[in-house]
Amino acid sequence: MHCKIVATLGPASLDYEVMKAMVQYGVRIFRLNFSHADAAFFVPAMEMIRRLESELELPLTAMADLCGPKVRIGEVEGSPLQVNKGGHVLLGPLEHKESGPVPYISLEIPALLHGLQVGMPVNLSDGMLQFRVSRVLRENVVYELEAQNGGYLTSHKGISFPGKSLSIKALTEKDRKDVREALEIGIDAVALSFVQEASDVAELQELIREQGAWIPVIAKLERQNAVDNLDAILALADGVMVARGDLGLECPLSSLPIIQKRILRACRHAQKPAIVATQMLLSMVTNPIPTRAECTDVANAILDGADCVMLSEETAVGNHPVEAVRYMNDIARDAEAYYLERLGEPYFPKKEKNPGKYLAYAACLLADNAESKALVCHSTTGTTARLVSSRRPARPIYALTTDDRVLRALNFVWGVHPRLVKPQLESHMARATAFVQEFSEVQPGENVVITSGQKTPGQKELSTNQIKIYTK
Repeated sequence: MHCKIVATLGPASLDYEVMKAMVQYGVRIFRLNFSHADAAFFVPAMEMIRRLESELELPLTAMADLCGPKVRIGEVEGSPLQVNKGGHVLLGPLEHKESGPVPYISLEIPALLHGLQVGMPVNLSDGMLQFRVSRVLRENVVYELEAQNGGYLTSHKGISFPGKSLSIKALTEKDRKDVREALEIGIDAVALSFVQEASDVAELQELIREQGAWIPVIAKLERQNAVDNLDAILALADGVMVARGDLGLECPLSSLPIIQKRILRACRHAQKPAIVATQMLLSMVTNPIPTRAECTDVANAILDGADCVMLSEETAVGNHPVEAVRYMNDIARDAEAYYLERLGEPYFPKKEKNPGKYLAYAACLLADNAESKALVCHSTTGTTARLVSSRRPARPIYALTTDDRVLRALNFVWGVHPRLVKPQLESHMARATAFVQEFSEVQPGENVVITSGQKTPGQKELSTNQIKIYTK
């Protein structure tokens, strides 16, 4: 399978045999949700992940998903409160709460109100209740909202301000503590919640460097601002997550499918992996099989070019965690077969001065023409593997590296099977040919296409500069 599966661990799946079954059905990345726990809670999970790696001889990636700033309202008097279309509520800090006939909704982070103006949308109850600002009672402090639809409002629900830049950092003090402790227990990647701009990613990367470490940072796209700043975010982040739950509160639901397609296309052009998440097989939290619409949703994400598809509640708290992974695996295999059939041949690079991308394209074309068993690349940082993957070859990509960190980072990348090689052999080509000779999946007489790098006298930095057809 070319697309990777991300499974969220929770009460339903924090069991060795359950995790093992999920890996056997295609899970390569386990998501640890730090919104509901800390690093100490996940120590047993990390131990099981490493034990599974050893037993199954497969690199597995543990990704910490940070909580980020919780944008929620406070206590609602009379909760659950009936709200009628055309009705009004007041929104402001708790200390400015006013008694009267109009319900007052307090905000845990009052700074979010700065710059709010008449006509701006405000969504409550995870988007189920939609309001517009009808009056400014005290600028930047208290506002009157008019309901655009009816429903019930309960305490501590999420609130969103579609299209408004929020004056809060993505990385909270809790997140900082969680990152430091997560690195101590051996986490392999971290997902940053509520990213708005590239500086949010840079701040987390700096924190990781301060701990003397490097792990990939996945930027979660949950804000319209993040979509608007996508190119700058992709330039810094190691990958992105299309977090459709919160993103669907920030933009019209009708535009969400197209936003997803645009993000995935931009990620492939930037050679950065993309995860599609939220409600992919949600009905399987309680049901043993998914709905037809859910099957189509997963398939469409893969046809759009997703590197990974993610399960959240389905594996964390659902009644059928292994079955959910199995269905996702089955859907992915069928979707990939059609995707590659429709593609026909590797993606041609757009017109640009990028020898590495053209070299990767040439390797994929050569593998097709030579009917190679696979593509093999030596990738010190993972860049070569991502370049080859971005061309979407039909053949598997075996990415060789001497670095454990790069090994597990490559689990996010479409079509890539990362393998750890020993550094005793000096040249990349020597390591690649030695791997092929020992690799049981390639039979004598079969060939592979190898890409590697070897410095030349005039080359300042090591980069891929060789393609070779190697027959075993």
